[in-house]
Amino acid sequence: MIEQHFLKNIFKVNDFSNEELETIISKFKQVTFSQNDYLLNEGKTENHYWFIESGFVRSYVVDTKGNDITTNFYTVGDIVIDWTSFFLRNPTRENIQALTDCVCWQLDFETFQQLFHSIQSFREQGRTTLVNSYFLLKKQSVSMIADQAKERYIKLVKEKPHIVQNISLKYIATYLGITDTSLSRIRKEISGK
Repeated sequence: MIEQHFLKNIFKVNDFSNEELETIISKFKQVTFSQNDYLLNEGKTENHYWFIESGFVRSYVVDTKGNDITTNFYTVGDIVIDWTSFFLRNPTRENIQALTDCVCWQLDFETFQQLFHSIQSFREQGRTTLVNSYFLLKKQSVSMIADQAKERYIKLVKEKPHIVQNISLKYIATYLGITDTSLSRIRKEISGK
């Protein structure tokens, strides 16, 4: 029933007519992933994107030494997508993996295109989401260069406490660009205050 549908948290009633909401929400398919399932593998082209209703997901790349380095975390309400692969239709360099059992709402590329070209509000929300993603990515890449590891960790705790509480420290360490040992030391310093 659309009245209580999870996607109404994503597509706000104020931004869309009831008819538009009905059209958009009816195009999404509920999909479940088990812990460790892959939503996307390196070398594949992104053909779907997902909104997470429950669970945790991470994206990662494999570095030149064969280590997997976390590039992002996703949880309830987040859109999970490799934007570059999705829009440019090229193979991804990232892997996207469920860290827990997840319930997601999936939209495929063709349906996205239809909605994008036929519903102005959907197009505007899509553009806003893409721009915000770019800003967050830019902020993260600058922080990796300009901020101390401790500052990056404190910022993560403030902005995304649910990630720190629910995700393995080894993944958080790679996301922050530090070793597990360094992260343990930083956590001890902070808790010792």
